[in-house]
Amino acid sequence: MVIDPVCKMKVKKKKVKFKSDYKGSTYYFCAQGCKNSFDEDPEKYLGGSESEMHEMH
Repeated sequence: MVIDPVCKMKVKKKKVKFKSDYKGSTYYFCAQGCKNSFDEDPEKYLGGSESEMHEMH
C-alpha cells in the first residue's frame, strides 16, 4: 500500500490507475482529480513522510 499525497488515502500500488513521476520518484493517486492537483503544484503536497507516498527508482 502507498499513500496518495493529495488526499492521504491508502491505495494498492499494483492496482492504481493514476500515477505521476516527479524528481525521480513515482507518486500514486486514488483518482484523476488527485493526480491533476498534484501535477499542478507537486511541492504543495510533498512535506510529510515521502517514503510512504512514493517509490524511489
